[in-house]
Amino acid sequence: MQIPRLHPDTIEEIKHRADIVDVVSEYVVLRKRGKDFVGLCPFHDEKSPSFTVSQTKQMYYCFGCQAGGNAIKFLMDLGKYSFSEVVLDLARRYQVPVKTLEPEQRQELQRQISLREQLYEVLASAAQFYQHALRQSQGQSALKYLRSDRLFNEATIQQFGLGYAPPGWETLHRYLVEDKHYPVQLVEKAGLIKPRKEGGGYYDVFRDRLMIPIRDVQGRVIAFGGRTLSDEQPKYLNSPETELFNKGRTLFALDQAKAGISQLDQAVVVEGYFDAIALHAAGINNAVASLGTALSLEQVRLMLRYTDSKQLVLNFDADKAGTNAAERAIGEIADLAYKGEVQLKILNIPDGKDADEYLRSHNPEDYEQLLVNAPLWIDWQIQQIIKDRNLKQATDFQQVTQQIVKLLKNIVNGDTRNYYVSHCAEILSLGDVRLIPLRVENLLTQITPSTAKYSQPVAIKRTGNGGKLSLVPITPYPQRGPRVPQSLIPKDRSLLEQAEALLLGIYLHCAEQRQAIVAALEERDLEFSLSHHRLLWQEILELMGEQVDLISSLQDRYLELSEDIAIISHLFHLNEKGKKEIMRTPQVVQAAIACMERVLREKRYRHFLELWEATDPEAEPEKWQSYYQAFYTEKLKLQELDRQRQFSITELL
Repeated sequence: MQIPRLHPDTIEEIKHRADIVDVVSEYVVLRKRGKDFVGLCPFHDEKSPSFTVSQTKQMYYCFGCQAGGNAIKFLMDLGKYSFSEVVLDLARRYQVPVKTLEPEQRQELQRQISLREQLYEVLASAAQFYQHALRQSQGQSALKYLRSDRLFNEATIQQFGLGYAPPGWETLHRYLVEDKHYPVQLVEKAGLIKPRKEGGGYYDVFRDRLMIPIRDVQGRVIAFGGRTLSDEQPKYLNSPETELFNKGRTLFALDQAKAGISQLDQAVVVEGYFDAIALHAAGINNAVASLGTALSLEQVRLMLRYTDSKQLVLNFDADKAGTNAAERAIGEIADLAYKGEVQLKILNIPDGKDADEYLRSHNPEDYEQLLVNAPLWIDWQIQQIIKDRNLKQATDFQQVTQQIVKLLKNIVNGDTRNYYVSHCAEILSLGDVRLIPLRVENLLTQITPSTAKYSQPVAIKRTGNGGKLSLVPITPYPQRGPRVPQSLIPKDRSLLEQAEALLLGIYLHCAEQRQAIVAALEERDLEFSLSHHRLLWQEILELMGEQVDLISSLQDRYLELSEDIAIISHLFHLNEKGKKEIMRTPQVVQAAIACMERVLREKRYRHFLELWEATDPEAEPEKWQSYYQAFYTEKLKLQELDRQRQFSITELL
């Protein structure tokens, strides 16, 4: 039916209940940054997060594409829905009574919304029925299985509401329809009974099965999983998808695990119901299960709402099926993983055991140590690529190299890609250090220029106490001749942009360095050359001396000015690696200042050099001598600045 006009009170109540962080988190992986949240904008393609969500203001804004608004506007723009459609959907989700401006239409509209509430009630009654049946004589085999085979105590059985579906074809049907007087169509919509193909009537979906309630994040029963206690197939049977239950958007035990995920800042995903239950029984309460399907992007986003650092561990079985499941899961969330939006690790328990089996012979601390030692997803994939391969055989070597190149091509972060290029080169060199440079060159050659931009030559050096080989950029020695190649000109702008961005980033995130930066700029009479950096610096100077949250205030000011600052939005956000890098001060400040001044001195050097070359020494000897002295002075200053730059600015970034 046509949706009537909604009462303003309904709209205001929905705005009050629908927290924008909860709404947006279903579609965007958000990270806490100060008092706000940031993520990759869903309305345009970007690599650095410029999408900001303010929980205090209940607003979102993208500094890249200028999309902005409240929770209702977000869902309207994302799904191309009407205002009324979004409001009604939120009303159902947050259980807001709906009022309309046309009272005669209110009853029909409320009936549609109340369907979900009726389904919750039917499923809750079914769960109570199954739990009661578990304690009856016909449920003793199921109860024995839980206690003896699975080693679950009474507290765990109660915690997860485990039950038993009797073997009769119409046992639950009679209880819900005849005894509880629920409409048969409602019980069917709940996924509990099915119509017979012949002869009319209905039969129970679950019969002679151990029953596991599946709950939503609020802890309400929305479906069931049933495990057979005989040889009947399938071994596990889930409810069909309903108005309440979508398998690809639901995680088993998330209602029990969300507090543990937040506390431990990590989510663990296992394959089966009993793996998750066993982990919770052992006190590892940040575990969920994927309902026997490949982990979907929606499921990942759902659990990442509860972890700030976005740590996710996939603990799938070590057999072929488990390995395939892990690879499918990686494929689903590869885009997030490549961009660093999720810290993904893969755990394969030794000897091919699942979590439930492992905990029967090990203590919880052993499992927690496995989580700590679990490899990052890229390392795990590299292990899978070289597994059972003989790299001394040409065919295997070629196939492994091709798969490694395919993996490395998709890594967005240059530092991460460099690390894995050197790591894979070590593997392919088979212990012969002399071959590593050749393997590095081979890998870099096969990575397409569009995804791997190495503007500098690289050297291979051992770093750290462990002597790990890594790629290190080589900074060319400055030109000593009188003429500077024109090829350096575009690099100057890149160097200047990087130096200015680094200095602004330090100012924004290191309050203790702000006075030193201002003093250094004034002492050397330097200004920011690039317009977007200059504008940001002007806004910073206007806020100087005020007791405010600098980054938040700058973001608010740009919102007010409606300025396009996508090009500098990355300066407002720091990942952990960035935090460590800019903390290397004051050396970093010195290097950035020196780089900024060097670019300006380089321009002056070229200017005076060109004037000197264009001047006739016999016709204008004084001018010729003046230009010579000027460019020579700039050359000496450049050499001094190069000494001040103790390390390359590109290495810092």
